[in-house]
Amino acid sequence: MGGVNVNIHDVIDRESVKKTQVVALVLLALLLLSIGYDIQVASYIVPVLAKEWHLPKPILGTIFSAAFVGLLIGNFGISPLANRFGPKKMAIISAVATGLLTLLTLLATNANELIALRLVTGIALGAAVPCSVGLTSEYSPKRLRATFVMLTYVGYSLGYTIAGFCSGALIPTYGWAGPLWVGGIGPLVLTLFLLPFIPESAPYIARRHGDENLLLMLKRLYPHVDLPIGAKVISNDPKADSTDVRGLFSTDLRAGTFLIWGVFAMSTAEYSFLQSWLPTVLTSVSYPVNLIVWVTAISSVGGMVAGVVLGPLMDRIGPYMVLSSLYLLSAIMMLAVSAVLGGASALLIFTVFCCGFAVGGGQKGVVALGSLFYPAGLRATGVAWGYGVGRIGGASGTYLAGLLYAADWSPDAIFHAAAGPAFVASICIAIMGWLYSANRCKGSAPSNAQRDAS
Repeated sequence: MGGVNVNIHDVIDRESVKKTQVVALVLLALLLLSIGYDIQVASYIVPVLAKEWHLPKPILGTIFSAAFVGLLIGNFGISPLANRFGPKKMAIISAVATGLLTLLTLLATNANELIALRLVTGIALGAAVPCSVGLTSEYSPKRLRATFVMLTYVGYSLGYTIAGFCSGALIPTYGWAGPLWVGGIGPLVLTLFLLPFIPESAPYIARRHGDENLLLMLKRLYPHVDLPIGAKVISNDPKADSTDVRGLFSTDLRAGTFLIWGVFAMSTAEYSFLQSWLPTVLTSVSYPVNLIVWVTAISSVGGMVAGVVLGPLMDRIGPYMVLSSLYLLSAIMMLAVSAVLGGASALLIFTVFCCGFAVGGGQKGVVALGSLFYPAGLRATGVAWGYGVGRIGGASGTYLAGLLYAADWSPDAIFHAAAGPAFVASICIAIMGWLYSANRCKGSAPSNAQRDAS
């Protein structure tokens, strides 16, 4: 009689969280922090470079766009590479490439070199995020998966904030090179810890190296786990018809893929609008500069608080109800911000904090939803393509807001318009819940996509 098959994913879902998992999740959060830092740091060094190199204003937009294009290439291009080399290897390669390219940027002497370097760095940055999120979800038991993904993703937002503090502290003394030294050395040092302490993806190991290697991985995660005599550890992942992008359009996942892409696009448009245009809108209302800085920062703080609070709610109540309500709150808070513009400073700060909580929480929540909705073998691909579509939505939203601003729309009217994408995202999530909730199965066995996300 053959030995008993033990599914490694069932063991992860059943066992308590161990130190090996916690260490891996902390390291992945630090990787996302370094990625967020390297994306945002350009916003602080480019103005300094523009003065030193006497760059014309139009070229600055090209410099920022180069990184955006690179991020898109990284998001859309990571799928076949992650399937071939594994999410862990790609995350580490991306971290090393990010560090080296950031340090290489120190040698740039003109705008063309800077644009080329930001483009290639953006590709590395765009590849690292979905691999990190995919690995985080694999090490997390299903009952805590949204919590762990949201907490890990807080590192990404924290990287944006730290980039500002580091730039403010280093640029006056070391010039534009100071923040780049931090952004280059950080990922390289982190790689020394990622290599030994991050396990590889279980479906990748089973697919590329055979199930026999999964026993070593299981023992690494749970050294004292009891297995039946002669047990064979497997990665039973039948949910994905294909592990490349075609799997996103399988019969079970096709409708959800298009809906989640819509949420990524609307959520990123909302988030990009708030981050990019809030200071400009507040300036047009004639608030003092120091208040504008604080209000803009508090919106980011609200998003980070949401990352801590919403994960457990998604795990306990379900992602569809939580996120649909959250996006509806985002729309309401956009309208609320429009109502308090020109009013008391304390009321503005509180309202923007709540708006940042809803909008930033939605941006993190859709990433967690992707890790819940897609099967293990498709998580990196699903999140990566969602990110790519989201970045297109973010660029479109920011551009449309610029058109409204140029057309002399009033600040409150712009915020009224900005509530629209959040309403659309709320509707998309509600439809996903209607289609994929386990309660919709009407007595039949729920599909795997339904089981994971309900």
